[in-house]
Amino acid sequence: MASYINLGNESFASSRLNEYVDKTGMIAVINGTLFTRNRFTCVSRCRRFGKSMAAEMLCAYYDKSCDSRELFRGLEIENNPDFEKHLNKYPVIYVDMTDFMTRYRDRRDVVEIIQQTLIKDISTVYGDVGVEDDDDLMAYLLRIAERTGDRFVIIIDEWDAICREYADATGTMNAYVDFLRRMFKGEKALRVFACAYLTGILPIKKYKTESALNNFWEYSMIDPEPLSRYFGFTREEVRTLCAQHDMPYEELEKWYDGYSIGTEPSMFNPSSVVKALAKKSCFNYWATTGAFDAVARYIQMDYEGLQGNITSMLAGGRCKVETTSFGNDPAIIRDRDEVLTILIHLGYLAYDAANHECYIPNMEVGEEMKSAIKANNWTNVIETLNDSDRLLEDLLYGDAEAVAEGVEAAHERNASILKYNDENALSCVINLAFYTARNKYKIIRELPAGRGFADVVFIPWHNVNLPAIVIELKWKQTAQTALDQIRERHYPESLKDYTGEVVLCGINYDKETKVHTCLIERL
Repeated sequence: MASYINLGNESFASSRLNEYVDKTGMIAVINGTLFTRNRFTCVSRCRRFGKSMAAEMLCAYYDKSCDSRELFRGLEIENNPDFEKHLNKYPVIYVDMTDFMTRYRDRRDVVEIIQQTLIKDISTVYGDVGVEDDDDLMAYLLRIAERTGDRFVIIIDEWDAICREYADATGTMNAYVDFLRRMFKGEKALRVFACAYLTGILPIKKYKTESALNNFWEYSMIDPEPLSRYFGFTREEVRTLCAQHDMPYEELEKWYDGYSIGTEPSMFNPSSVVKALAKKSCFNYWATTGAFDAVARYIQMDYEGLQGNITSMLAGGRCKVETTSFGNDPAIIRDRDEVLTILIHLGYLAYDAANHECYIPNMEVGEEMKSAIKANNWTNVIETLNDSDRLLEDLLYGDAEAVAEGVEAAHERNASILKYNDENALSCVINLAFYTARNKYKIIRELPAGRGFADVVFIPWHNVNLPAIVIELKWKQTAQTALDQIRERHYPESLKDYTGEVVLCGINYDKETKVHTCLIERL
C-alpha cells in the first residue's frame, strides 16, 4: 500500500465516527479554484485548530481510489451543485512534513530524501511511467500528467515545518525554497496540478519562500476570509455539542471561546472543546500543544512597552498592534508589534481586525500566558496574581480597607510597566488585582448599564453561588462619588438575568496623595 498517494478516506472516516462538526462547506471554496490560476491555496492557523482534519477531509473527497459518497451523506457539501463533479475524481498526494522532520531531523539532505521517497511511492501507482535517472519529483509528475492526462491534487500538511526546524541551515532552506518553486511556479505547475492545498502555522508572504510561492492564495488567523467559519467552532456549534453531551455551555465558553477570526466574532478552540466533552471536564488542554517554550521566549524580549502590553492583556485589556511589518519568520523578531503578531499566529492572542487590536481570548490561554510570565520571573506581576484570591475574599466580606490596600499594592508593584494616569489605567490594575476571580465570574469592562457604562462588572458563572459585583472607579474624586454614581445611574439594572445579591464597590485614586480609598455596600 502506498504511503503518500491515494491514501483513501480511512482517516476522515475515523473522524466521522467521533463527534464531528460539519466543516465540509470549505470543500466548495476549494472546488471553485480547481484548474484556475487560483488553484494554489495556503491555510495557516495555530496548533490544535483543525489543520490536519481539514486536510484529511479534502483527501477523502478528492481521492479517486475510494468511494466517499456515504461519508459526506447529510453534510453541507452534499447540497453543493458541484458535489458530484469533483467527488473522488483525482489522484491525491498527501505529505505531512512533520513526519519527515521526525525521521530525518539531523539530515541536511532532507529535501532530496522527501523527493526520492515520494517518487518511489508514486511509482507504485504509476508503474508504467518509468522513473529516469535525473528525475526530481516535478519531472516525474509532469511525465505522468502528459502520458495519462491525470491532474493531481497535492496536500502538504505543516508545509512550514522545515522552515521552523532548519531556520539556521541556509543550505537546507535554499534547497527547500528551490523545491517549492520548482513544484508550484510557472506553467508546468498548471499542467500537473488540479489544485494544491498547503497548511501550516505561519503564512507564506514575506517568509523566506515568498518568491517561491507568491502565487498562493493565503488565509491566516489575521486574514482568513472567506474561510473564517472553518477555522474553529462557532458558538452555535458548541451549544449543540454541549446539549448532546449534557455539558454546561458557559463553562466551555469561559475556557475556550473568545477568538475573533475574520467576520466570525466568537470562535472556540476546537481541539480543547472536543477534549473537554470527551473527558466531561474543562481544563487547560492548550498546555499540550508544545508551543509554550516559544511563547515564553517571545514575551521575555526586551522591547519597549511589551511587558506592559502583556500584563494589560492578562488583566482583560486590549492592545493596538501593527501586523503588516512581520516577515513571518520566527527567527527574526525586531520589535513589539512582531512579537504580538507571531503570538496571534500561534493562537496565544486573538486579533480584532476591525480595530487592529489583540487580546487574550479566554481562560485557557490566560493560564498559559500566566505560566509563561512565571517562567520569565516577572516577580511583581506574579505577586499580584498570587494575592488575587485573597482580594476577592476581602471584597465579598466587605472589608473596604483591605481592598484599598490590595489594589494599592497591585498598583505599586506594577507602576513601572502600566501607565497609571486615568480611570482606564485604574481599571487595568483592578482587573489584574482580581485576576483569579475569572474562575468564578464573567468579568466585563465598560458594560452598558442604566444611564451609562459600569466600569467593571463581575457576573457569577451559572454554577457559582456568589453575589454579582459592580465596581465603579474614580480618579481624583471620592469613593463615595463612585458609589453614588452606581445607584444614580442604575448600573445594577444591567444584570437583567441575575436575581441574586449585588455587591457595590466604589474605588478612588488620589493622584496627589497616591492613596486608594474604597467603599463597599450590598443590595
